[in-house]
Amino acid sequence: MEALIELCDLIAQNPDQFADKLAWICGRCPPTESLLAGSPRLSRSHLNAVLAAARFLSKCPNYDDHRPKVAALEFLRSIPLSFHQSFWPQSFPDALIASFYADFLNYVCVASELSHDFGNEVAGFMGEIVLSAVVNNVSGNSGLIRAFLNSLSQNFPPILPSDANKLVSTLLDRLEISAPSSPREPASTTPEALSSQSSPLSANHYQANAKASPSNDTSNASGSSSSGVADDATITSSRGLVMNGGSIAWKSNVDVLATGVGLNDGGGGGGAIYRRFLALFEEETVESLEKQEIAFKLIGHVLDKVSIDPKLLEQVRVIAKEQLQSMIVFLKIRKREWTEQGSSLKARINTKLSVYQAASRLQIKSLASLDSDGKSSKRLLHGTLALLIEAAEACLFSVWRKLRMCEELFSSLLAGISHIAVTRGGQLLRVLLIRFKPLVLTTCAQADTWGINPGAMFESILRTSCEIIEFGWSKDRSPVDTFIAGLATTIRERSDYEEVDGKEKQAVPILQLNVIRLLAAMNVSINKPEVIEMILPLFVECLEEGDASVPSLLRLRVLCSNPEPSSVLLLQILDAISRMASLGFEKTYREAVVLLTRSYLSKLSSVGSAESKTLAPEATTERVETLPAGFLLLASGLTSTKLRSDYRHRLLSLCSDVGLAAESKSGSSGADFLGPLLPAVAEICSDFDPTVDVEPSLLKLFRNLWFYIALFGLAPPVQKSQAPIKPFSTTLNSVGSMGTVALQAVGGPYMWNPQWSSAVQRISQGTPPLVVSSVKWLEDELELNALHNPGSRRGSGNEKVAVSQRTALSAALGGRVEVTAMSSISGVKATYLLAVAFLEIIRFSSNGGILNSGPNSTASTSAFSCVFEYLKSPSLVPAVLQCLTAIVHRAFETALSWLEDRISETGNAAEIRESTLSVHTCFLIKSMSLREEHIRDISVNLLTQLRDRFPQILWNSSCLDCLLFSVHNDAPSALVNDPAWVSTVRSLYQRIVREWIIISLSYAPCSSQGLLQEKLCKANTWQRAQPTTDVVSLLSEIRIGTGKTDCWTGLKTANIPAVMAAAAAASGANFKMTEAFNLEVLSTGIVSATVKCNHAGEIAGMKRLYENMESVDERDFGSTLTGSGGGLSRLISGAQQPRPKKDSFSEILLTRFVRLLQKFVYIAEKDGEVDKSSFRETCSQATALLLSNLDPGSNSNIESFSQLLRLLCWCPAYISTPDAMETGVFIWTWLVSAAPQLGAVVLAELVDAWLWTIDTKRGLFASEVRYSGPAAKLRPHLAPGEPELLPEIDPVDQIIAHRLWLGFFIDRFEVIRHGSVEQLLLLGRLLQGTTKFPWNFSRHPAATGTFFTVMLLGLKFCSCQYQGNLQSFKTGLQLLEDRIYRSSLGWFAHEPEWYDSKNMNFAQSEAQSVYLFAQFLLNERVDAQLDSKGRGRENGSSLIELKDQYHPVWGHMENYAVGREKRKQLLLMLCQHEADRLDVWAQPTGSKETSSSRSKISSEKWIEHARIALSVDPRIAFSLAARFPTNPSLKAEVSQLVQSHILEIRNIPEALPYFVTPKAVDENSTLLQQLPHWAACSITQALEFLTPAYKGHKRVMAYVLRVLESYPPERVTFFMPQLVQALRYDEEKLVEGYLLRAAQRSDIFAHILIWHLQGESCAPESGKDTASAKNDSFQALLPVVKQRIIDGFTSKALDLFQREFDFFDKVTSISGVLFPLPKEERRAGIRRELEKIEMEGEDLYLPTAPNKLVRGIRVDSGIPLQSAAKVPIMITFNVVGDDCRQDVLALQVISLLKDIFEAVGLKLYLFPYGVLPTGPERGIIEVVPNTRSRSQMGETTDGGLYEIFQQDYGPVGSPSFEAARENFIISSAGYAVASLLLQPKDRHNGNLLFDNVGRLVHIDFGFILETSPGGNMRFESAHFKLSHEMTQLLDPSGVMKSDTWHLFVSLCVKGYLAARRYMDGILNTVLLMMDSGLPCFSRGDPIGNLRKRFHPEMSEREAANFMIRTCTDAYNKWTTAGYDLIQYLQQGIEK
Repeated sequence: MEALIELCDLIAQNPDQFADKLAWICGRCPPTESLLAGSPRLSRSHLNAVLAAARFLSKCPNYDDHRPKVAALEFLRSIPLSFHQSFWPQSFPDALIASFYADFLNYVCVASELSHDFGNEVAGFMGEIVLSAVVNNVSGNSGLIRAFLNSLSQNFPPILPSDANKLVSTLLDRLEISAPSSPREPASTTPEALSSQSSPLSANHYQANAKASPSNDTSNASGSSSSGVADDATITSSRGLVMNGGSIAWKSNVDVLATGVGLNDGGGGGGAIYRRFLALFEEETVESLEKQEIAFKLIGHVLDKVSIDPKLLEQVRVIAKEQLQSMIVFLKIRKREWTEQGSSLKARINTKLSVYQAASRLQIKSLASLDSDGKSSKRLLHGTLALLIEAAEACLFSVWRKLRMCEELFSSLLAGISHIAVTRGGQLLRVLLIRFKPLVLTTCAQADTWGINPGAMFESILRTSCEIIEFGWSKDRSPVDTFIAGLATTIRERSDYEEVDGKEKQAVPILQLNVIRLLAAMNVSINKPEVIEMILPLFVECLEEGDASVPSLLRLRVLCSNPEPSSVLLLQILDAISRMASLGFEKTYREAVVLLTRSYLSKLSSVGSAESKTLAPEATTERVETLPAGFLLLASGLTSTKLRSDYRHRLLSLCSDVGLAAESKSGSSGADFLGPLLPAVAEICSDFDPTVDVEPSLLKLFRNLWFYIALFGLAPPVQKSQAPIKPFSTTLNSVGSMGTVALQAVGGPYMWNPQWSSAVQRISQGTPPLVVSSVKWLEDELELNALHNPGSRRGSGNEKVAVSQRTALSAALGGRVEVTAMSSISGVKATYLLAVAFLEIIRFSSNGGILNSGPNSTASTSAFSCVFEYLKSPSLVPAVLQCLTAIVHRAFETALSWLEDRISETGNAAEIRESTLSVHTCFLIKSMSLREEHIRDISVNLLTQLRDRFPQILWNSSCLDCLLFSVHNDAPSALVNDPAWVSTVRSLYQRIVREWIIISLSYAPCSSQGLLQEKLCKANTWQRAQPTTDVVSLLSEIRIGTGKTDCWTGLKTANIPAVMAAAAAASGANFKMTEAFNLEVLSTGIVSATVKCNHAGEIAGMKRLYENMESVDERDFGSTLTGSGGGLSRLISGAQQPRPKKDSFSEILLTRFVRLLQKFVYIAEKDGEVDKSSFRETCSQATALLLSNLDPGSNSNIESFSQLLRLLCWCPAYISTPDAMETGVFIWTWLVSAAPQLGAVVLAELVDAWLWTIDTKRGLFASEVRYSGPAAKLRPHLAPGEPELLPEIDPVDQIIAHRLWLGFFIDRFEVIRHGSVEQLLLLGRLLQGTTKFPWNFSRHPAATGTFFTVMLLGLKFCSCQYQGNLQSFKTGLQLLEDRIYRSSLGWFAHEPEWYDSKNMNFAQSEAQSVYLFAQFLLNERVDAQLDSKGRGRENGSSLIELKDQYHPVWGHMENYAVGREKRKQLLLMLCQHEADRLDVWAQPTGSKETSSSRSKISSEKWIEHARIALSVDPRIAFSLAARFPTNPSLKAEVSQLVQSHILEIRNIPEALPYFVTPKAVDENSTLLQQLPHWAACSITQALEFLTPAYKGHKRVMAYVLRVLESYPPERVTFFMPQLVQALRYDEEKLVEGYLLRAAQRSDIFAHILIWHLQGESCAPESGKDTASAKNDSFQALLPVVKQRIIDGFTSKALDLFQREFDFFDKVTSISGVLFPLPKEERRAGIRRELEKIEMEGEDLYLPTAPNKLVRGIRVDSGIPLQSAAKVPIMITFNVVGDDCRQDVLALQVISLLKDIFEAVGLKLYLFPYGVLPTGPERGIIEVVPNTRSRSQMGETTDGGLYEIFQQDYGPVGSPSFEAARENFIISSAGYAVASLLLQPKDRHNGNLLFDNVGRLVHIDFGFILETSPGGNMRFESAHFKLSHEMTQLLDPSGVMKSDTWHLFVSLCVKGYLAARRYMDGILNTVLLMMDSGLPCFSRGDPIGNLRKRFHPEMSEREAANFMIRTCTDAYNKWTTAGYDLIQYLQQGIEK
């Protein structure tokens, strides 16, 4: 229902816009047909819809759409049907039904009031409905009817007059009233007569005393009982009042009525009647009473709505009157006389009182239509008035008076009395006041009205009295004056306060107390000087002392020992006087002040006298408490500025007089006299601005005050002391010598009332500087000396006292000034300086150093403005100047302490703290331009300290404003006349500004730039040239960026790459993020500020245009459309409610921008491309709109724009591209800079968005394997796992977007870390969500830097546990720190990877990010050091103390502290290694060896690292071993750990080499039993287990086959040569079985397998052992396997097999035919042979590329190729013939290298063309398309490659040439790495191809590894071919110094490093071919040498240097040119 109500309210705001939603609500209402059909059962949704429609009507009753009105009216008509339970939903409780009735009728009533038409429709049938309910209220469903009637009594819709008469008549007929028509009938008197006879005004009952006061002729009675009615036992039959010394007995109507009915006698007829009444009351049921209440309320509503028949009205009046008369009897009944008791009786009483309340209200309403001039109506009003007063008095004396219902009844009766007072123009006012006064006095006499809260009845009397008096004041003053005077004289009545039953005298005069309170409240409410002047003299007289033996009437001698009651009464009088004096009437104020002052001084003068010894104790209480309370009350109440100023002066003068007088009191302490006045002084000074010019007389009074505060020790201690606090003293005893007082005042403990201490603190905020003139210093000193009374023992001539004062002063200054340095300072001067020290230190400790502001001031003022005043005095004595300077520093330290104590505050307290900090900073900045040099120096010193302690001021907008602009704004005119001063100040200013800007940029460059841009905008707006010029000159020298900067070095936040990237985005400059940049703060700031101003101007201009258009007179415009008809006129006429112009336009823009931003999100979700410029412009304009609708410093409009703000925060996260995130950082920085109040809101949204990216696995949190980079792309060949489709969107872009985003978060963290606890906790939420288990981080290597930047932010955040604001969260922060450690270690659970980005700066950023994390980890403070000092604990414990407990992050641990340090050392070592590794990648040609500079790790430490790694995550241990593969200690320990934890690591394929070893196979280790359960490894890992070393172990073979079976056959096809070789060792036929099964699954697999089998079916080369039995069996097995495969073919597969193989057998046989032919005849021979071949079918494919079908042969395309071994040919579909098994192996390695390079993002080119052996001495080799060999190029051009490239691609430097050169470089580098590993020989120019874009391709790998042409003479000694002509392209400089050579070497190094990562996979690929008989394995140790060329023992930097040396060695190697010459001479191959 709540949602429906919100929707309804939203529709009501703009019905036209949400017409469809309104229709939907109306459609859910119950159909009219079903309502008319009978008694339908409605559903809850029906009821909710009806309520919503009625609610809409109550808000928009005149809306054009009639459906809501119809729905509400139809349901209202069906109300009678709802009296049956079947109408409501099942299980619909009665409480909900009642609530529904109440809400529905409320909406109907509101709509009826707003719409006359709707009200008329409701009135037409409402009477019948109500009559139906009343008539049927006795049926079985009376509960539902009663609920309806009860709701109706609260909300009564309109009815017709005719229905009203019927309804009232019916209600009267059905009233169930059991009591007689009049309770007075038994007394045989009419009501009128009874009322007259029993009136207290009757002469028969009221006799005036002859000595009555002048007012007694009209009123001399006060209604007071001796004790009221506390319980049944105290009810008496008469009331007595003491009136002016004589007792006058009077009886009220209650008493007369009670007598009449026999309430006060125990028998007789009267008693019988009384029992009859009681019986009748008890016979009434609660249900009947409820019906009566409803009936009276309904009749009252009817009387409010319409007029009824006069006779019927008279009947109503009589019944109501009888109820009031009955009430008087009812309230008289004692509680014990009721039969029932307990809660049931209480319920009955409450219900009956409710009936009486309804009847009393009805009685008043019935008088509304009386004839104002008729005598009968006047008589009726008199009777009603008397009855109401009597009824109210009955309430007062009732035993039920404390019931809330009785109090409400009393209030209703008084409301009736007040109503009568204003009727007939106040004609009854005089009579009313006469009768009302006894009721007032009776109320005041009630005992339960005394106290702090006088009670509801007293408040009702007060309210009614004020209403009557305010009305009568303008009508008839005389009776009002008499009434007030009569009440006032009551407080002077002498009374013995005797109880009727003779109880002991009452302690407190209750009547007088409450009358005083009443009169005071009336005076304040009425606020008229005439009333005050009437009452105040009486109060003053009561306070004045009379004869000592005869105390004043109110200073009664109290028999009890407690003096408190008289003090309470005095305090009440003082409160009344003070409240009246504070009303601002000057005469009253002065009388009150003089009275209070005189009284206090008189009390002071009597202290110590002989008379004082005989004074009662209350005299001291009066001086210490009562009179000071009066002073305080007056100070609190005064509002007049003039009177407050006068009172301030008077009160300070009194303090001076008191202090001087106190000095003469021997044996007493001045604190006892001065202390009580301090709260009043504090209050009157609370609004005094101490910075304004103060009159000398007032300044002197302030100085005297503080002199005495210091002298008497009243100031709170200014030095922290550990001494126990003693109880405060209020006695007159001395506290010791003056020296003791002064020292104790400095160090504590405080000896006086704590309220005095608080008062001194408040006084300090309003005290001006106690500056004395140096010219008149002597006079000032004499003046201060005169404050000492000559007779005082503390005379200034006492040197001992002077020494003690100097000692106290030195202590107050914290020892900054030694006592010996003060020898020239006199005692009085020391006291003055001590007073100054107290004042200024307390000033900073009480409110942080913020002074009181004047009434018209809105800005806060720093107390430094006061403390610096002392330093401005010229020619100060050095000792005094030293003390004053020390006071400044002590005050500053106090301010720092105050701020630090509140560092953890939140909400408003935090805002106050930050505001205080800002005010002080701004003042210190402004003070830098003062003329006094020593003040400037102090200002700079303090400002620097403040900035270092609270860095948040660096980004405070006010502080930056002041720094940049304010210094020059208010410079005095003298500055122009003093060039030296100008130069000095300007130089100082420039230095401070530059430091400020540079420091702020070094911590938070985003926020700093945002603020600077705002200030530039502001400067442009202000058009202030001078300060702007200075700022420009300063900023123009400041640069930041990823390039070299001199602004800062070290571990600054701005050095974090993510932060600097975010800073570039926040600058608004369009940088290429792929390159290093240096950003000029000024130029980019001006450009961005201009852009922001332009967008803000666009929004402002559109608003102004709209407002101008709206200002057209709509009425004139509308008149032109009158009669035009159509939709437009209806639309205009239907617009009943005008819309606010500004808001409506803002809504239009808001809707527009929201839709635009949602459109961008939609495009991104559909994987579309978001236009960068459009998105940026839209976001910028939306931001300008949002800011334009925010009031400065207010959150008022944030809610209405929350949707836009949320979209601005979320859109970049949705889009997740670097461009979008750059825009996001820009606008977020703009928002938080321009509107700091939005900081928490923006951060909260961004944190939510960040957590959303975790849930949706985006960017940094894309944890799926397909987002993991190389690991995903190299599956399953080199990495374990099933191959998966790669993501359509590059995950690196999203990671970079996260990196930018993270930079903004770190920037904000630096800004808020010392300030906003709320925002810090938001970041804590972000970090908790980020590090929660299980971790969702991407495994992509490009995420390394971003990941460790997150972890760095986490560690920075956790370091906040050592600063004040998050100390209370220490345990939580320690747990978060552990999670960060765990996450960071978890990053190393995977083997290290490489990634090369297009971003040239990316690799360096990655390395820098990890390095900074490692450095922060290295420098992190140790928790134990902190704990040893006893700080930083939470709840007395720390996680560091955990031992043998379970840790929520690490699990069970023995010693947390030790384990933490070990984990930290492991993490630090891994991070340092990763940083070094990434640094090599970033700077591949750098020569530094960082790891060598670090200390060596011992074997024991390696073992410890391995164990810790395994305890955290076993995968970390294997990753550790992979990082250090040649470390024997580490490898041995990991092997041992694997054996001991074998069951825990079965899901880790990397663990296999540590227990699946040849030794384990030989020993048949039990560990091998785990292989069936082991996770699948990569194919290359599995191939190793097929080698002879593993002897075909069954478990190992079963595991290998399971691995192979888990991958698709097409994936395994790549390793077909190895699988065929595995058949040599396949004794158990397991490999054969796999091959046969795979062949059945894939025809392609079967075909390629057969071709490889055929390729192996040949005799070994010469020199091999032909007699080998194993080889013979292998050769014999090949045709068998082939045949089994063929036998398994289906007929269709067999047909394809035969046609495919026949066709290519014919093609490959051509090479053999050509071999005997001369070279010149071979081309013709090819043509002849090709013409013989015919194609059969169209489904033949190229074996080297099965996805390409053969469509035909171009017979004229055959070309013979050159080779040292065979006669290969080239045909147009790329088919040639050769023995190519060795080429297959070489190209397998090249293909793996190509995959590796592509996976890591390296731009290296390799072309592993397809090769397939199809039979003995024949095969198919794919020819590289669009290429020429170097020899062919030489046939057409005489020059070298350099000249050829210029000929083909244009001149050097042209884009095409440079593109070709780059292609040559990347391909040369790729083949350089491949050549280094494979060592291919025969590298003549015929085997080097160049394609049409300049890329180099190596072909023909007949000589690799250990073999070379010419009988292995190894003439080609270089690792790869790099001829002179190639170096001409690679290195134009010729000396290996060019950029192109650097690029080539860098690519070579990176390629080599990437290949090293997969060394084992490449080695295993080659290893299985060892027994294949290939020539490359014919000599030496090819596998061992191949492993050596990987150099696994080298670090990454060492390997990089090795590759650099290799490149240098190959540079123009002479053997390369020599081999080309030999090839030219032997083969005719061009050089």
